[in-house]
Amino acid sequence: MSKPLDSVISGSGSVEINTSLYIPDEPPAENSKYPLLIFAHGFKGFKDWGGFPYLCNKLAEGGFAVLSFNFSHNGVNNSSPMDFTELDKFAENTHTIELEDYKAVLNYIPALEEKYPIDAKRVGLMGHSRGGGLSIITATENNNIVKALVTLASVADFNRYTAEQKKRWRQKGFIEMPNTRTNQLMKMNLSLLDDIESNSKRLSITDAASKLKIPYLIIHGKEDLAVKFTDAEKIYNSSDTERTKLHIIDNTGHTFGIEHPFKGTNRYFDEAIKLTIDFFSKNLK
Repeated sequence: MSKPLDSVISGSGSVEINTSLYIPDEPPAENSKYPLLIFAHGFKGFKDWGGFPYLCNKLAEGGFAVLSFNFSHNGVNNSSPMDFTELDKFAENTHTIELEDYKAVLNYIPALEEKYPIDAKRVGLMGHSRGGGLSIITATENNNIVKALVTLASVADFNRYTAEQKKRWRQKGFIEMPNTRTNQLMKMNLSLLDDIESNSKRLSITDAASKLKIPYLIIHGKEDLAVKFTDAEKIYNSSDTERTKLHIIDNTGHTFGIEHPFKGTNRYFDEAIKLTIDFFSKNLK
């Protein structure tokens, strides 16, 4: 795999957002530029998780420039890009902060266009899991910039907590979620719950999907235990089905059979990648 070009931009509250830019090895055709794809990771994820760099490299091989990034409060930093070492920031994260980060990444496009053969008029978004929901909202709020969208195993609702969880959350002022991979308890402060409830209109993924006016591909694993494939159906049914395509991949789950650390690809992940390349190739001409 090619080594990406790493850089740091300013996110919400001037907190750093770490980015990686993947550029095709082959130069673009004369007088042309690469379409740009922006990739957003999900909850308890990061841009270098598992097969995400492989995904970005494959997209670059397909003729796209790809910018992946870490949300500013995802708990990972540049000095330790594979570990959650900033759990204090993770605890303070909200979806509104993530949307501000996403907007900061879009605002970074002109600077990229000045340095690299990137076409700012052909921008696509893609996101995994929670990053999928954020991508849907970002695409709706920035329809002058975003021309196509792909989500992988996207959530259909950010308000995914039970009444009992919310009660305990408010009583304690925080809730803890286990990370089974790292054996860490990852705290989320009350600010996240307040954000979900006070900004419910803006944070409605299905409402945002209903407003999309661009080509959209939904990819989901049929055996997803973290985010059921019915979420994909819910998003699809909320969207303009004339513009939206739904593809359910049988016999695979939330990460399409990919683990962290990356141990190699498989036919399910490769299918998701091929679908993504074919879709963006058609809709970012």
